[in-house]
Amino acid sequence: MHTPLRSIALALAVGLVAGCASQVTAPVRDGSGVSAAPVTQAAAPAGMHTVRPGETLLGIARQYGVTLPDLVSWNAITDPNQIHVGQTLLVAPPGTVPGSVAVATPIGGTAVTSPVPPTGTETGVVPLMQEPLGGRAPAVEPTPTVPAPSAVEPAPSAASGQWQWPASGTLIAGFNEASNKGVDIGGRVGDPVYAASAGKVVYAGSGLRGYGKLIVIKHNQEYNSVYAHNDKLLVKEDDQVAQGQKIAELGSSEADKPKLHFEIRKQGKAVDPMRYLPAR
Repeated sequence: MHTPLRSIALALAVGLVAGCASQVTAPVRDGSGVSAAPVTQAAAPAGMHTVRPGETLLGIARQYGVTLPDLVSWNAITDPNQIHVGQTLLVAPPGTVPGSVAVATPIGGTAVTSPVPPTGTETGVVPLMQEPLGGRAPAVEPTPTVPAPSAVEPAPSAASGQWQWPASGTLIAGFNEASNKGVDIGGRVGDPVYAASAGKVVYAGSGLRGYGKLIVIKHNQEYNSVYAHNDKLLVKEDDQVAQGQKIAELGSSEADKPKLHFEIRKQGKAVDPMRYLPAR
């Protein structure tokens, strides 16, 4: 009698250990710093990240090789300093994460994505293809072939005057899609920073860590420009600015030296500003 009972007890113990090993728990702290009950965290799918205790948005951006504005825009984050343990974040560009679609246009008109269910039934959307009562799918006309677009879309002509240099200093760092989403222009603290093109100020502040005092200008439905590390901001949100208008004074806020970090973003994606700025 003892041997069967011992075998059953051993089997139950092995099953419990295997079940616990498939989950990861992380302690959660509330705003008062008091530890709360552990929260079970499942592994996030590719292109997404589940926030763990002690992590910051800037640290997550560096972990995945993306910029802080990327994470803010992709996840429609209103306060970059407030993320929560267990929160799931997109860490890849829109359209590259399976099961995500563009759903909003936050600061600067950048499209953001949000996870969606794998079928339309959860949202009340009827699938496009349904089997009829007879058990045969309706005939589908072949889709006409559309020529693939050019790999590199030509930039607006610099001669048209659509863009101008935002500062007069020397170029000290160029565009690199992996490590530098814009260009860095050197100078002295207090040097003028100009609007590279006419538009509306959609952000002016220092809420994004790593960018210091920052200005974002929306030019149209496609393009935004970004001006970071300023010493003094001379415009506020909702201001309309003209091309060449002084919008800030160059500085070193959250930077190792006085410089202007300048970006041009097309539909939320950073592009090389040197393809848009006139030759010097």
